[in-house]
Amino acid sequence: MMGLRVVCFVVTVVLFVNHAGWLTVIPAAGAIALPYFAVVIANSKQPGTSSGFRAYEPRLPERYRAGQNADQNSAHDKPADPSHTHDDR
Repeated sequence: MMGLRVVCFVVTVVLFVNHAGWLTVIPAAGAIALPYFAVVIANSKQPGTSSGFRAYEPRLPERYRAGQNADQNSAHDKPADPSHTHDDR
């Protein structure tokens, strides 16, 4: 379609240079309208069911999954012995 648009544009320029008057409007309208219709046609097509696209499914280890093993994760965050604190004096 874009090749046809270039042809319409060239014909418009040639007709304008040769003072063709209102006849210049016809290929100019084609050069202006063709990109619009090309986009409308391209966007109107429904995507195929076999596009090969698969949704991303992360394969994380059990410890990184949200909501699971919450008791195990919180046990690792606590210090083993609260009397052993670090003092950097």
